[in-house]
Amino acid sequence: MRLNLWPKVGVKYPSEMKGQLYIPSTNWLLLAGCIGVVLYFRESINMEAAYGLAIVLCMLMTTTLLNFYMHMKRYNPIFIYVVITIYLVIEFAFMAANLSKFAHGGWITLLIASVLMSVMAIWFLAKKIRNRYADVVKLADHQQKLVDLSNDDSIPKYATHLVYMTGANNPEEIESKVIYSILQKRPKRADIYWFVHVDVMDEPYRMDYKVTHVAADDIIRVDFRLGFRVAPRVNLMFRKVVEDLVKNKEVDITSRYESLNKNNIIGDFKFVVIEKFLSYENELPLFEKIILNAYFFLKRFSLSEAKAFGLDSSSVKIEKFPMIINPPKDCNLHRIS
Repeated sequence: MRLNLWPKVGVKYPSEMKGQLYIPSTNWLLLAGCIGVVLYFRESINMEAAYGLAIVLCMLMTTTLLNFYMHMKRYNPIFIYVVITIYLVIEFAFMAANLSKFAHGGWITLLIASVLMSVMAIWFLAKKIRNRYADVVKLADHQQKLVDLSNDDSIPKYATHLVYMTGANNPEEIESKVIYSILQKRPKRADIYWFVHVDVMDEPYRMDYKVTHVAADDIIRVDFRLGFRVAPRVNLMFRKVVEDLVKNKEVDITSRYESLNKNNIIGDFKFVVIEKFLSYENELPLFEKIILNAYFFLKRFSLSEAKAFGLDSSSVKIEKFPMIINPPKDCNLHRIS
């Protein structure tokens, strides 16, 4: 998942021991696979062909990884070629001997491997295609627009505090879809706009945060740096950050409605999570279209952004955003009298 090779799924840590984790969806896949294999083969003796081919393919993959490792560590090229050649000659001999068993159950091995590799390839290639889309803009270019919107009494207030999850690592940048959501989809006037970013660190239990006041009393960015063992309960953590800011008198979260302000009522917080979908306005090559359609199909079964960040459903608004990677260059539309 970190390498963009698998859909986002729930991960649980059953104990404090290093390296222990539990992925429920993977266990269910293993259960379905085991039941299917048992029902198909019936007896263990019928699994010889599939098992033999699986072992040989595993050996070939291990040799491939060994080759990458030795190149990465800058071993002597002659030594690498000699070692890898010896291993490959032996392993391809084993594979040639096992290919005759393909029709007797060996195809099961390749089928399972092909399905898993297809999912990984689709997820990886789709991310590469999406990265071609200029997804971030300079926050400074839109800062004054957000401040003006916040002070525009002619627009009904959407929320006192409007919170967006952002994937932009640079505090000076923001996704174009966020700006589109605030200014264009439906002007969302709020007293304070909050942009929240989560960085997952290699350390297991790190829990730090950084606050950047982009525009005083109007735009605030919060960066969480969380260890990989820390459940990203953004709703709870964000509340703690706001409490600290109020205690330090860095922000006033009292509602700015006159009737509520005089009674010191805290303003409401609204989280907005934006999910992309593939727009019909794209003109993509057939291969890329297949990859992206498969990607969005798989995305239906992955963990939603709201659940991944531990957001309460009562305070979350899910918005759909069209992803346009390659719009049509010409639209041959003519006006007639």
